[in-house]
Amino acid sequence: MSRTQFSRIMALSWQVQKKRNCNRSRSLLAAWAIFQNEDITVFHLVRKHSHEHYKNKAQPEMLTLFDR
Repeated sequence: MSRTQFSRIMALSWQVQKKRNCNRSRSLLAAWAIFQNEDITVFHLVRKHSHEHYKNKAQPEMLTLFDR
């Protein structure tokens, strides 16, 4: 794991801990799961917020959760 990946996971876990009011280990586990399933998460969010009458202009393949 590179240093940038580690710092992204740590930052995300701090956000999870603050918003969910959970302990450090649980927030780190949640951040790791989000980070590992990034492509699935983005696809799910695009599908969830798409509507029948309004298709999203962005393609799920072109979206990323984190900048690379």
